[in-house]
Amino acid sequence: MIFNLGGVIGGILPFAINYHSDTDTLSDSVYIAFVVLECVGAAMGLTLAPPGKVVRDDGSSVVLVKYTSGGREAVEIVKLFLNPMMLALIPMCFTSNFFYSYQFGPVNASIFNLRTRGFNNIFYWGAQMVGAYALSFLLDSRRMTRRMRGLIAFAIVAVFFNVVWGGTLKQQLKYTHGPLPDGTPTDYPGGLIDFLQHGRAAGPIVLYTLYGVGDALYQNFAYWLIGSLTNDGQKLSRYAGFYKGMQSLGSVVAWQLDAKGVSYLDQMIGNWVLLVISLGPMLYVVVTLKDHSEDALPADTVVKGNGGIVEVYGETVDDSTRSATQLSGEEKAQQYVV
Repeated sequence: MIFNLGGVIGGILPFAINYHSDTDTLSDSVYIAFVVLECVGAAMGLTLAPPGKVVRDDGSSVVLVKYTSGGREAVEIVKLFLNPMMLALIPMCFTSNFFYSYQFGPVNASIFNLRTRGFNNIFYWGAQMVGAYALSFLLDSRRMTRRMRGLIAFAIVAVFFNVVWGGTLKQQLKYTHGPLPDGTPTDYPGGLIDFLQHGRAAGPIVLYTLYGVGDALYQNFAYWLIGSLTNDGQKLSRYAGFYKGMQSLGSVVAWQLDAKGVSYLDQMIGNWVLLVISLGPMLYVVVTLKDHSEDALPADTVVKGNGGIVEVYGETVDDSTRSATQLSGEEKAQQYVV
């Protein structure tokens, strides 16, 4: 949700600064504001406490893990491409950010005027906060098995995305391009939409907002699904890296397709097809989920407290070093691994 809050601010700035602008390009002040915010954010990172000094509310220490060497990590990363679960999730990973280029370019930048694009992004990223928070009640529920939660979340994601892309197809059939560099205006009926044109703006803005909800549902379900595969913090970090790597590859391909002038309709259909392709493997992983993951950390891994309190087998001990292999999956899941 904090991540999405940055997106909301990123929508407010161009909307406010360009509210009275008649041009179709952002002013220098918008870029300056973004640079200032990024510098402030980077500086705030220096105020974070070192992990070894962090203590939880119950008095226990944050757990520090002794990680493996770079060579070992390289081998483990290669092994991910032999892992059946990771291979099954490649379509999901590849698709997870693929739709950004279409939503931000052929939709938002092509049928809305400048200030309305910023206005839309306020709702797009704000809707992500709502969607992520709402889905958390299902995914974190203790009233159902992990597999049941996964199946329900999968059904929500599958139905929601297909309905939204169905609405997108209906909208996309109305136009073929946005404003062109040679000055040719968009061929969307009636020209660029302004948010004050309530009759024209309501439907497209609601659809764009639903893109944000769908993005949040997909991303949160993806992270939950990956996190359900193991309680091993090191494995999870590799799984997350695999997810982000495949996700970035999908983004590169999507933006290149847009840059190469692939038609808007073909981009839209491509996004929908990729989503449908990803659903089958995702369902396979969901039905294989277990309620408890009992992976053990490598034998040479050492968990260090802050010379303070570390939880082991449900007991609280005052110790600064303890073998991580002695922790069960459930116990490790209760610890913060840094």
